[in-house]
Amino acid sequence: MRKKKVLVAMSGGVDSSVAVALLKAEGFEVVGATLNLTNYTSPEGINFAQEVAKKLDVPHFVLDLTKEFDQEIVDFFCQEYLSGRTPNPCIVCNQKIKFGSLLTRAQELGADLLATGHYARMVHDDARGRFLLKKGKDLRKDQSYFLFALSQDQLGSVIFPLGERTKTEVKKKAKEIGLKIFDKPESQEICFVPGNNYKKFY
Repeated sequence: MRKKKVLVAMSGGVDSSVAVALLKAEGFEVVGATLNLTNYTSPEGINFAQEVAKKLDVPHFVLDLTKEFDQEIVDFFCQEYLSGRTPNPCIVCNQKIKFGSLLTRAQELGADLLATGHYARMVHDDARGRFLLKKGKDLRKDQSYFLFALSQDQLGSVIFPLGERTKTEVKKKAKEIGLKIFDKPESQEICFVPGNNYKKFY
């Protein structure tokens, strides 16, 4: 029986890196991909992802989604903010970029599934015939609220390897398998607004 092929969105951080290791250990055919969003992508992040992919012996691609990101996320954010609303670009990015454009690219590369390092869980309710998005085991790191806009088709094509793990367990796993980034600081900022300085960004 053919192994299922999974494309993992790799940011270069500890979460997506451990997701790669876990899926490979489970027997999936794993491919890593990092999004290149030009001005908003850290070369360091791409380098980290490439190093991890090499260490874990998985193919790695850098996919350019600059045009889609500018149109769907940056323009949306600016329009909403200037209209007096407070947008959450991460929610729209997950819906339209990570689980939209990237999912399409993953399928074009022959992947059966798309995986990310989100702390969330997804189960199938057989009685209702629907996929249900649930909070991750680590409630302090839960990211399910960023994913509420995903459609049934999208949920049926993704997996969240870290959903049943805590951040502490993920860092421990990264250290065990020798990933140098096990203690890499986390970013809490909007990726395309340096220092969260909205005024300077405009």
